[in-house]
Amino acid sequence: MSASATALPWWGVFYCNPYAGCEMLLFPPKAVREVHHTHACSLLSLDSTLAKHSETRPVQKETEDPSLRRLMASLRRVKILLVLNLIAVAGFVLFLAKCRPITVKGGESFHEIHPRAEVTNLSTHGVSPIQEAVLKRLSLLEDIVYRQLNGLSKSLGLIEGYGGRGKGGLPATLTPEEEEKAKGPHEKYGYNSYLSEKISLDRTIPDYRPTKCKKLKYPKELPQISIIFIFVNEALSVILRSVHSAVNHTPVHLLKEIILVDDNSDEDTECTTKQKQHIFLCREELKGPLEEYVHKRYPGLVKVVRNHKREGLIRARIEGWKVATGQITGFFDAHVEFTAGWAEPVLSRIQENRKRVILPSIDNIKQDTFEVQRYENSAHGYSWELWCMYISPPKDWWDAGDPSLPIRTPAMIGCSFVVNRQFFGEIGLLDPGMDVYGGENIELGIKVWLCGGSMEVLPCSRVAHIERKRKPYNNNIDFYTKRNALRVAEVWMDDYKSHVYIAWNLPLENPGIDIGDISERIALRKNLKCKNFQWYLDNVYPEMRRYNNTVAYGELRNNKAKDVCLDQGPQENHTAIMYPCHGWGPQLGRYTKEGYLHLGTLGSTILLPDTRCLVDNKKSKFPQLMDCDKVKSTLHKRWSFIQNGAIMNKGTGRCLEVENRGNAGIDLILRSCTGQRWTIKNFIK
Repeated sequence: MSASATALPWWGVFYCNPYAGCEMLLFPPKAVREVHHTHACSLLSLDSTLAKHSETRPVQKETEDPSLRRLMASLRRVKILLVLNLIAVAGFVLFLAKCRPITVKGGESFHEIHPRAEVTNLSTHGVSPIQEAVLKRLSLLEDIVYRQLNGLSKSLGLIEGYGGRGKGGLPATLTPEEEEKAKGPHEKYGYNSYLSEKISLDRTIPDYRPTKCKKLKYPKELPQISIIFIFVNEALSVILRSVHSAVNHTPVHLLKEIILVDDNSDEDTECTTKQKQHIFLCREELKGPLEEYVHKRYPGLVKVVRNHKREGLIRARIEGWKVATGQITGFFDAHVEFTAGWAEPVLSRIQENRKRVILPSIDNIKQDTFEVQRYENSAHGYSWELWCMYISPPKDWWDAGDPSLPIRTPAMIGCSFVVNRQFFGEIGLLDPGMDVYGGENIELGIKVWLCGGSMEVLPCSRVAHIERKRKPYNNNIDFYTKRNALRVAEVWMDDYKSHVYIAWNLPLENPGIDIGDISERIALRKNLKCKNFQWYLDNVYPEMRRYNNTVAYGELRNNKAKDVCLDQGPQENHTAIMYPCHGWGPQLGRYTKEGYLHLGTLGSTILLPDTRCLVDNKKSKFPQLMDCDKVKSTLHKRWSFIQNGAIMNKGTGRCLEVENRGNAGIDLILRSCTGQRWTIKNFIK
């Protein structure tokens, strides 16, 4: 809660809370003087003073002065507000006399108190330096009073304040005894949730923005943002740290609301009575305790939305968008922490062009120690399976020599993005026909670029994110990602859709996966008059490797060796082998129009390694796997092959065959052709 209190003449107090509104509290002068002189920090003294004041007044019948009875009742209901304001007045006097750093005791150490973002940004609205300093002081005092009088976090076993373990993003540690207790929760959540409870909800993290970013100025009038957090089976301390961080580092006049979307977190029906005494051992913490905390701590600011069934990340984000009322919507995982100044550059860029989708630069929070690590400035790309990844910024960004500039990005990692709410709706949100997650982040990037928008990473806006070792939606996630990828391919990729099928080793016809109805998404693309995918590759993602020369792909089998397939083997050996069939990346063969035979997972960008070619160097008995571009003799890497026929090298005339060595296994060799035949799984017509 961040509020400002303004002291009026001694017979009244005007209390303002930005999230709950303002009200005037009127008090008789004598009562106020006596409260002031008896040190208002004691609630008991407030009650006794009010009682004393009432005793000094002439006794009247209720019918003669009913306003007195109402006044006394009102005074008792709002006594805490009076305390806050009187302490604020005292703080103002102290500030004028002498300004000293304030510390509050938290746990075993003293923690420095820092002003909240809304105070540090008041200067943008024409507040004088003196007023700004006073308001900062009042905000600090309010934080102290809140922690002493409410203690919400303490009742949950959590910590507030700016110090303690993990302060400044440093690694936090546990004692050996605590380490033993942490094992179960760590495995449950995919990060050290036990340690998280020992780290303050308000801890500071490093500011990794480029130096120039800290000197940039932004418009005074910026649109407000609704911050949307999606969670399922998340640790309460991590969720609340995300909320605290958002409030602490987002200027109050820019933060419209925070929306927490619970995607039907599990209820632990097998919790024992002993476990229930500590809510963190069960998931009851995500129900009543969560709502009670956020509604009391940030009244009117935080909304909690509950999905009645598990929708998956994609549709849960859509539910959050429906509830949002801010002009801008920001979507974040519920395990992030924000850096100071993150919001202004994002909102400024979108204000300049409402069709921009903005991605804060991502730093890493280590899941075991909660240490914050700086990640280099990157664009976000993807492979042909549509797995997202960090890629190098484009050449024009490097050439500019300014690390604060926005970075053009083909897609997004997915843990955080900010978009104009109306524009997001116009382009069809995320694809609601997708399940769980995976592929939606690529679809949004492609769609935004093809349909008149743009997507960029901002180095001047940074958010730290926990990369969990275990995901909550981990049941058969490969299947959902594969299905979602095929939806993207069929709707947006035109002739390049074959690349996605190749990458997943699926036939173009009858792949065996029901991708659902895509007619609405195809109609959306048509109605938006979007460009073709070739334009996207040429102008947005020119670094992406292309495999248009493929004529056949999949695992390769020999008629003399059952249940084993051609495999790239250990990378360091540079020698192809035969290995039990599984059909995954190392066994993905690809035969091209030029007669090249590649093995391995499809490459992604030209800056990363590509699949290697099968080569007969004429010297070895065993076929080599080499970088195609480095093979001097073209003939040594060209092969003659037809389905259910021999694979023969055009340079040497030797055939690729197998040799059964009994218990020693099956060798892949090169020799004079003996009539062995090969088949490959899929052909492109």
